[in-house]
Amino acid sequence: MRILSIVGARPQFIKAAPVSRALRPAAHEVLLHTGQHYDYGMSAVFFDELHIPEPDYNLGVGSGPHGRQTGQMLIRIEEVLLQEQPDWVLVYGDTNSTLAGALAAVKLHIPVAHVEAGLRSFNRAMPEEHNRALTDHAADLLFCPTQTAVDNLAREGVVAGVHLTGDVMVDALFYNAALAEERSDVLARLNLTLGDYVLVTAHRPRNTDDPVRLRAILAALEEIARERPVVFPAHPRTRHAIEMLDYRPGPGLQIVEPVGYLDILALQKNARLLLTDSGGMQKEAYLFGVPCLTLREETEWVETVEAGWNILVGADHDAILRAAREFRPQGAPPLLFGDGHAAERIVNLLCHIVPDGV
Repeated sequence: MRILSIVGARPQFIKAAPVSRALRPAAHEVLLHTGQHYDYGMSAVFFDELHIPEPDYNLGVGSGPHGRQTGQMLIRIEEVLLQEQPDWVLVYGDTNSTLAGALAAVKLHIPVAHVEAGLRSFNRAMPEEHNRALTDHAADLLFCPTQTAVDNLAREGVVAGVHLTGDVMVDALFYNAALAEERSDVLARLNLTLGDYVLVTAHRPRNTDDPVRLRAILAALEEIARERPVVFPAHPRTRHAIEMLDYRPGPGLQIVEPVGYLDILALQKNARLLLTDSGGMQKEAYLFGVPCLTLREETEWVETVEAGWNILVGADHDAILRAAREFRPQGAPPLLFGDGHAAERIVNLLCHIVPDGV
């Protein structure tokens, strides 16, 4: 069995690591990195820390407008597929790399398996929403992290090849949280006290490309930082957007370079509060039992909101401040995302379903 796995962005490296560990003893995996995330802090550090094998192909596509980036990926992925002739193409999540991989495969009649299928934010203004929906409707095997994801697909008429596997991010978290405790000294480096700081991430274009929204978020962070330290590892696009505002952070607010995966796990696990527009970090905060404020008006991880551990605050200055001061979830987070064995289930399905019979 020959499986070509396609990754390109930071969250996909994390998701691919447990699947690759489970897959390589059972099949021949060819790993293709599109180069969507390409600098060390957003790419190579994850391969180093997570012990992911070096990619067999790195397409080096880089950043750019969505159409151009996706088109370049399609062209180059197709060339690799024609050379490798895999039995399956395995894609992750909801990035342009995900969609390009799925489209290139189906055009060549190569079966597609989608990890993290069925997620929906129901916000069609998000490129990720189009990517995930189009990929799901092209895929032959759909690996769903939650029952909500299964239900979303059923409402769209997608029922064949759908499997509830649990979430590979839980696998990754279980595997890597202990490593983070042992190896990360990020709290000492940033002069942070256990449980007494706020962690922030923001990278989505709706927040970074809209100066009004970005200013509102930064203003709220300034006020929160008067009460306790705030640390903000900034995505390169976010840092550029902040620089364009000619903004200088006040006391208590640290805007730092992106940190490695083990460092971000340590920062999440030990924070008092997380503010983010990342889907994956909403879920990781939930699994760590850290309250989360989502800097969006919707989320694909609705379970975290329904369980009372996540609040959607958007870029509303007053809503952010009010929630930061008052939000205190009660009780332990219910187990919603699986048992840490999703990767094993995914590999078992891939290796025992004959592609032509899907």
